[in-house]
Amino acid sequence: MKHLILTLFAALMLMSASQKQATIYIIGDSTAANKDIKKGPERGWGMALQGYFTENIKVDNRALNGRSTRSFVLEGHWQKVLDAMKPGDYLIVQFGHNDEKGSIGDKRHTDAGLTFDDNYRMFARAAMAKGATPILMNCVVRRNFYCQPDLSVDDESLRTPVKPGAPDNSKAEMVNSDTLIDTHGYYAKTPENVAKMLRVPYVDANKVTKDLENGLGVEKSRLLHMISVTGKDNTHFTIYGAHVVAGLLVDEIAKVCPELKPYVRHYDYIVSAKGFGNYLTLQEAVDAVPAGKAATISILDGEWKKPAIPANKRIRLVKYSGVKIR
Repeated sequence: MKHLILTLFAALMLMSASQKQATIYIIGDSTAANKDIKKGPERGWGMALQGYFTENIKVDNRALNGRSTRSFVLEGHWQKVLDAMKPGDYLIVQFGHNDEKGSIGDKRHTDAGLTFDDNYRMFARAAMAKGATPILMNCVVRRNFYCQPDLSVDDESLRTPVKPGAPDNSKAEMVNSDTLIDTHGYYAKTPENVAKMLRVPYVDANKVTKDLENGLGVEKSRLLHMISVTGKDNTHFTIYGAHVVAGLLVDEIAKVCPELKPYVRHYDYIVSAKGFGNYLTLQEAVDAVPAGKAATISILDGEWKKPAIPANKRIRLVKYSGVKIR
């Protein structure tokens, strides 16, 4: 009943002013966080999420590298999000990768079933008190096809078991399983338990990404992660990986919050000068369309020179209202 009330309230808020934006706040760790596009192709899935909504929905991604539910609060980041939230907004909560690190007393560590659950409950209740809808997610998977992952390694970029004496690259990666091996344990269970207790929306991001990785298999799943670029790092996403994951998660979000479904879009190519798309320039996106194919390109931001579109490409441009093509 509480979930139904939240859904109806959110739907009324969206319908009451069609020109008014609802904001989806994201809090979480590096797997969702915005990245510096000048440093390379690493992206968080939350960075890509805006491209899957019309501009009626604003995605405000507050996820940060290296944070846990505990450190996100202790450092004051949570209070800033809470202060900004308003009735009709949404709050996506996705932690776990860093909560499992260290031990009791550490800045980041929480215990699944205890303090980790407490923090998820706190986030959800605080959002509801502001008239916002919490959407609880569990952690996305690590790409781990090795039965003995080194969980003692604190740097996520080093979580790629490499054959002893072999060069440090993806070809030397240790693999002894053809299906993904879990590294999160009970930390992947907490969000569902809390969501059931509070009767709020829940998205099983762990299952979504596990099914994705297993479906692609050992070799093709590398393309989702930075291991395909740097030779290590089975945790963080490439541009391609972030957009595939965001595209899957947005559909799950629309299932648990059906009032958002009318604003969900899936375009062939997404352009953003800020790195929120899978292309940084409009011409690059146009050039990527195969000859003889029809495609829709969504443009999220920026001012662009009218692209040169070959006669053998049928391209439709869809742009946010602030975008200019001269």
